[in-house]
Amino acid sequence: MSPGEKLDPLPDTFILQPPVFHPVVPYVTTIFGGLRAGKMVQLQGVVPLDARRFQVDFQCGCSLHPRPDIAIHFNPRFHTTKPHVICNTLQGGHWQAEARWPHLALQRGASFLILFLFGNEEMKVSVNGLHFLHYRYRLPLSRVDTLGIYGDILVTAVGFLNINPFVEGGSEYPVGHPFLLKSPRLEVPCSRALPRGLWPGQVIIVRGLVLPEPKDFTLRLRDEAAHVPVTLRASFADRTLAWVSRWGGKKLIPAPFLFYPQRFFEVLLLCQEGGLKLALNGQGLGATSLGPQALERLRELHISGSIQLYCVHY
Repeated sequence: MSPGEKLDPLPDTFILQPPVFHPVVPYVTTIFGGLRAGKMVQLQGVVPLDARRFQVDFQCGCSLHPRPDIAIHFNPRFHTTKPHVICNTLQGGHWQAEARWPHLALQRGASFLILFLFGNEEMKVSVNGLHFLHYRYRLPLSRVDTLGIYGDILVTAVGFLNINPFVEGGSEYPVGHPFLLKSPRLEVPCSRALPRGLWPGQVIIVRGLVLPEPKDFTLRLRDEAAHVPVTLRASFADRTLAWVSRWGGKKLIPAPFLFYPQRFFEVLLLCQEGGLKLALNGQGLGATSLGPQALERLRELHISGSIQLYCVHY
């Protein structure tokens, strides 16, 4: 891609915001495209030993004066005799009635993974893989365009995701698949053994960032005979995404090309009888066929190309 070349326009639903690693708190950032039902925000970090409280605010703007409305205020408090979480909404400079949850699932000195899942009428929150609370919206979710994190918290990663579009593959909520805590990168090329093969209902998740001068991106599944019955390839030269057969034939995937330099991406592959379903950045894009018992004979997942890898899960 030449320096002066323009990117093809992409629908907002195809754009995923890159994760942020080790932001300094207080941390305020724009949420690309705003919030909508089906989005998730993942927060990883550590609660300091002397923490009193912290808050995660989903805000309607980022002005200092006047203070913006806060559609969702998530506020764990550790300094009281009974630690708890407060959720609330700030509108027109006035707080509404508090909603309180006892039995705080966060502990001082411990690491955590919090997943915020936004539905049509309410937000669900899980902590360390377990559902913790739900909070009904008091302001329209469409007004939210800013994330603010404040208080006594050490943040290692903030991720912005879409829900898994495959109902038959289950939801990532409440467990969540974390971005790496110690380092934001996996080595590329990356190989993962599949000693038991794959099975219907299993979902392969690959998340990463395209490098500044990309050449290619390839995901392969090899079987026990070292054949490659499944290859997904992104061609940066002609901006196409295709399934490639073991004999070299290509089947183009009709979808916007989203593997642009320094853009975040997520590939989901849902295993099913007779093949694999594909989703990119939470948008389903059809399937490819495999022969009988092909899934259980697969033994290796191999990823290569001009990318940084943040997460590989299956």
